Amino acid sequence: MRFTDKEIEYMSTQRLGRLATVQPNGSLQNSPVGFRYNAELDTVDITGHGMVTSQKFRNLSTDPRVAFVVDDVITSPRWTVRCVEIRGTGEAVPPPDVPDPTLRPGVDGAIIRVHPTRIISFGLGDNDDPMRDGANKRNV
Repeated sequence: MRFTDKEIEYMSTQRLGRLATVQPNGSLQNSPVGFRYNAELDTVDITGHGMVTSQKFRNLSTDPRVAFVVDDVITSPRWTVRCVEIRGTGEAVPPPDVPDPTLRPGVDGAIIRVHPTRIISFGLGDNDDPMRDGANKRNV
């Protein structure tokens, strides 16, 4: 298991993250995306509207490197930043041959599967103080 229980728990409470991919000209593209933790593969699956025709999906054909961040700020009782950053490779998974009738209109079923090689998290400890907990940084 690459992710800690606290990282999985935190990601399950969030609905939005940001995915950075490398464009063919070498510049970076960073997009807000929906996601879910894939427990079977221990990956993060990025979903969204028109995924198969999106620039981020096409970017993977020239450079599979990605970075994905999920973060938020708790303001009470004190200001606390929580974050999981995942660096790794993205796999462009095409939509299934048979469309899933349960998907929202415009969601084609294609996904970007993020395979982590490095995970950095903070603010997820018992005291939710990243200055006291320190960041959990590791290659996986």
